[in-house]
Amino acid sequence: MSIVTTQQLTRYFDEFAKTEVTFNKQVLSATGLVSKNVYLKVLDRQWPCVVFSSSMTTSRVIVTVKEALLTALRKANNRLSLRWCFKLPESPEPITFFVACHAGGFTPYDPQNQEVQLLTLESTQRPPDDLITILGTLLDANANAQRRKEERIPVTPETMKKLGLETREAIITLSGAAHRGVLRDLSFGGAKVLTSAITPAAVNSPVTLRIAKGEQGGELLLLAVIRRVDEVGGRKDIVAVALEYPREPPMSYKLLINSYISTQRKTSVEPAEKKPAPSPVPDSQNNGATSPGPATEGGEKDGLKK
Repeated sequence: MSIVTTQQLTRYFDEFAKTEVTFNKQVLSATGLVSKNVYLKVLDRQWPCVVFSSSMTTSRVIVTVKEALLTALRKANNRLSLRWCFKLPESPEPITFFVACHAGGFTPYDPQNQEVQLLTLESTQRPPDDLITILGTLLDANANAQRRKEERIPVTPETMKKLGLETREAIITLSGAAHRGVLRDLSFGGAKVLTSAITPAAVNSPVTLRIAKGEQGGELLLLAVIRRVDEVGGRKDIVAVALEYPREPPMSYKLLINSYISTQRKTSVEPAEKKPAPSPVPDSQNNGATSPGPATEGGEKDGLKK
């Protein structure tokens, strides 16, 4: 995940502090949560658990409740810590941190096993920046996928770097036949690909789009529908195929598109560079010598007060 500024952290927390994320398969993959290294710490003991969902202020975990855990919670006045562990692409080692919590209450999770319970945890302080970054980036991508669904990003050598793409190459599979192409643009809602051998007769046909990912390797597989097939520059051998995603794309794809949007936002909010000082104005009454700038309001001149 990209570097997040203090300003972004504040925005993430202000906008998404109470928004809950369910840790399904897509979210587990997108966040890099290492489930086997997540546990509850009560006093000096560790208890394995599975994160069911979390916001920046509360979490719900699945835990096997035995008398020993209940006894430890009573002794600790329901105070405990949740240990998180994530494996991020840019970090060679997993990152781990603890979030101080208060045990809210138990809810049965498995009707067949009353010991398996859903435990609600309420954070007792602002969470670490790493958790705000991970959840905030995810929620920001989801929000932008709705607000900016049709905003298209041209795929150029410059934007490829910001998107984290290694190549513009893509593959459209139509009726079992693979058509290699080149990405022209991407959005949360679709893509446009330059390719050949696809005709206007294919409009409204379902296809799959394969895009090579960057730093994380592998590829993205997206279900799409052909909405338009246009000639390019009068050439008969190349067409621009406009694709629409009929359902929400994978979380990893949303993060890829949002990485570019976030970069653009950071660029737009960065303080403008200081403008160079105006060149001295020649003084026609001083043989071409330069005269100091005009006095400012309040009798100041060149930063000095009279």
